[in-house]
Amino acid sequence: MADLLHLLDKPEGWSSHDVVARMRRILGERRVGHAGTLDPFATGLLIVAEGRATALLGSLSLLPKRYRATARLGVATDTQDRTGVPIRVSRHLPDEGEIEAAIEGLRRLTRQRPPLYSAVKVRGERLYKAARRGEAPEPGERPIRVYDIAVLDSRLPDLELDLTVSRGTYVRTLAHDLGEMLGCGAHLVSLRRLASGPFEVDHALSPAPGSNAVASEFRARAKTPAEALLHLSRVILTEDESARLRHGVAPAIAPERILLAPLSFPLPPDEAAWPVALLTPGGDVLALARAPRTKASPACGAGAAPAAPPAAAPIRLLRVFP
Repeated sequence: MADLLHLLDKPEGWSSHDVVARMRRILGERRVGHAGTLDPFATGLLIVAEGRATALLGSLSLLPKRYRATARLGVATDTQDRTGVPIRVSRHLPDEGEIEAAIEGLRRLTRQRPPLYSAVKVRGERLYKAARRGEAPEPGERPIRVYDIAVLDSRLPDLELDLTVSRGTYVRTLAHDLGEMLGCGAHLVSLRRLASGPFEVDHALSPAPGSNAVASEFRARAKTPAEALLHLSRVILTEDESARLRHGVAPAIAPERILLAPLSFPLPPDEAAWPVALLTPGGDVLALARAPRTKASPACGAGAAPAAPPAAAPIRLLRVFP
């Protein structure tokens, strides 16, 4: 069994679950999962894990996502993308100044209401199931961030966008919101995920049968857990700490032992902190944990003794990889 993370280029028309099912067959491994769902009509980067690396998917899903998207102005649909039914049509098309102002409005968005045709759960049921019955439960707004957005091409009624957003942001809802800001309606007609954090679709393999890729080729191109977690701070454990951790005993960690992450990415707005990776002396990932909280030392008055450095404190384990 391999514990690896694969960068895949999801084909159009495949669900994320279809990709997972395909990789299970190729790899001969039942324990396969993915981070960051893509709708069937979308293409691009999907991170798929096999073996124990599936436990890392939650951390990888926190990374910001970059997309190339095309919004079509003048038509709004019930699904907010090209798969839906038109619910509003307008002949008015905005000018360049109006478009620039609306794009700036998207940059300032901090909350978003998930679309009715989505997998978000309300009272234990997926929204799309209720929507198909003609119901419209209130999903509530969620915090999001639009880190960057630019117009690549403007051949109205289509706008091609390059945007980077936080985890959980629906790009089709951004397209819908853009249409509302412009007063003409809009929906998403194409979406391609270009990157997730440091991982780029240019380095991905296709799982489609026509690619003829085999398990050995996927595994040769895959990332190890340590390579995939360069966005996390880390602690190098001693051999004794590593042995005890394998039996579920959390080590006590002094703050100065926590090394800064080699790569830096913004957290989603609903997360307080990145997990910390606990590594063996050889660099293998043993666990993900929350760093211990340290209390601020009171200010020293004139002549007072300097404050003692923070003591080691037990770290809170999130996932252990025995």
